[in-house]
Amino acid sequence: MTDLRIKYMGLDLKNPIIVGACNLTTDAKSLKRMETAGAAAIVYKSLFEEQIQLENLQMHEAMEEYEERNAEMKSLFPDMTHAGPDEYLINLKKAKESVSIPVIASLNAVYNESWVEYAKKIQQTGVAAIELNFYAVPDKFDLEGKSIEEKQIEIIKEVKSAVKIPVSVKLSPYYSNTLKVIADMEKAGASAFVLFNRLFQPDIDIDKEEHNFPYNLSNEEDNRLAIRFSGLLFGNVKANICANSGIFTGRDAVKMILAGADCVQVVSTLYKNHIDIISFLIQEIENFMYDKGYKTINEFKGKLSKKNSKDRFAYKRAQYIDILLKSDEIFKKYPMA
Repeated sequence: MTDLRIKYMGLDLKNPIIVGACNLTTDAKSLKRMETAGAAAIVYKSLFEEQIQLENLQMHEAMEEYEERNAEMKSLFPDMTHAGPDEYLINLKKAKESVSIPVIASLNAVYNESWVEYAKKIQQTGVAAIELNFYAVPDKFDLEGKSIEEKQIEIIKEVKSAVKIPVSVKLSPYYSNTLKVIADMEKAGASAFVLFNRLFQPDIDIDKEEHNFPYNLSNEEDNRLAIRFSGLLFGNVKANICANSGIFTGRDAVKMILAGADCVQVVSTLYKNHIDIISFLIQEIENFMYDKGYKTINEFKGKLSKKNSKDRFAYKRAQYIDILLKSDEIFKKYPMA
């Protein structure tokens, strides 16, 4: 009989399928469906400090619109303030209490003090862990990459010193040396890394000549970067590795585990194939293990990592050069007219 149980940040999970942070996790019925379908854990939709700041500003401007319309009237709305993260925290606690599987909070703040303050409040909801959602888009030419990395590492240290629950980091792929950053973040206290953050990018409507911001769901081949770094990290860090982006099937999950990931996060496949797809992912992993004679996840985890692979060039630049040298082979799959 196959045993899909794993450990992630010290949490005992029944299988390696985790639902990633998304709007679906804010709906109570969807949460129950995820649990029923077999999800091992759920990452609740991110708390974004920038959203709170924007809502606070919009509320302030709306109230100011009616101020001083009468000489004796200073404000129609005395002592009214924005609720800040309170509504989010209430909903997060309700989500945690609505399912029996672990619920992990996701946090994206702006200031060091905010990261710590919100992390403390999140811990009070009783969630199993916190995922720090690092998403830096530099907009200044004189801002050095090193300063961004140092700030993020400092945030990890401060959050870790402020809470007792495990802390993971969801990274973007845009570092000059991702391996070095991960090693430094692990030293700072990160218990796990999610590879990688799928960032929303702007688009342009050329007919209207204006920006638009389409949903950025992943595609089935978007998991290659996560495969590479899972394979490079396995056996070189003690932190857990969770692969993200382009995980649509159980076979995709198996690829990640063979490379070295402990688990995967799924989002896009839930939108495209509905929540019940989770049970099919789990079944496909079980089928693979049964066919190969594996009884536990650990028996094949990292089997094709850099550390264990027989192909010592699989994760090196030589692989890229080899592909270029065989570029004519693409015509076998896509013949020219």
